[in-house]
Amino acid sequence: MNVLSAIINGLSAGGTYAMIALGYTMVYGIAKMLNFAHGDIIMVGGYAMFVTLLLCRQPLLALAVAVVFCVLIGILIERLAYKPLRGASSLAVLITAIGMSYLLQSLAQVIFKSAPKPMTALQIGGMLTFGSFSVAYSTLITLAATVIVMVTLSLFIKYSKTGRAMIAVSEDKGAALLMGINVNKIIAITFAIGSALAALAGYFMLAKAPSLSNTLGAMPGIKAFTAAVIGGIGSIPGAMLGGILLGVVESMCNSVPVIAPYTDAIEFSILILILLVKPSGILGKMRREKV
Repeated sequence: MNVLSAIINGLSAGGTYAMIALGYTMVYGIAKMLNFAHGDIIMVGGYAMFVTLLLCRQPLLALAVAVVFCVLIGILIERLAYKPLRGASSLAVLITAIGMSYLLQSLAQVIFKSAPKPMTALQIGGMLTFGSFSVAYSTLITLAATVIVMVTLSLFIKYSKTGRAMIAVSEDKGAALLMGINVNKIIAITFAIGSALAALAGYFMLAKAPSLSNTLGAMPGIKAFTAAVIGGIGSIPGAMLGGILLGVVESMCNSVPVIAPYTDAIEFSILILILLVKPSGILGKMRREKV
């Protein structure tokens, strides 16, 4: 039963990683850039929820405010920081993304100070019991939300006009532009969707560990990026698979006291091993660059 509990908890954590990883994989797949400030959008959403909860103790309203605020911040970051670098080198974009990450963390520390903020209002209590086995409602809700998000996003990309435009931009920005697609608008929408998913992931993170600081999204962001690369960055199913795999490995390692201190090292070792065997990730596809 302990193994089963560890697996279910791992699926819950993996679902959260998958939500964050989708932001990375969508932005990379469409805009061909790595937005390392994406993890800090989780923190921004956390503080949006914190302020909302101070005004009214309504967790769902706090989540809605966080999603809207993160979407606006994501679009603003894309327009101010990344859009001017559309034709710049990947190194310039990478440095800008890292700088934006530190800027968001520093602004949060200046405004809200460095002391952790309690977020107990977001906690989801209760356990569902099957005989001698129990699972937290927060875990079940996280898993259900993850599945709904993945299915909805997949259907959106496959069947909606905007989703098909995203696929076109991902394949060839120049050709998409000639076909009348507003590339800048599509990239902004991609950032908006990724930021909304980051806010949602932040909600589930704080529901399980209700303590908010300006570094809330730092390590989860790195792990979600790792999950995206493991699954195949640019692939939506890959982000899901990588997140779930990473979450289960993390939970299983943490359940063994001898191995627990080395959990992070094991996770990143898996990344290295997978990239040695399949550099494009588990579900990723190798693309030939035309020169």
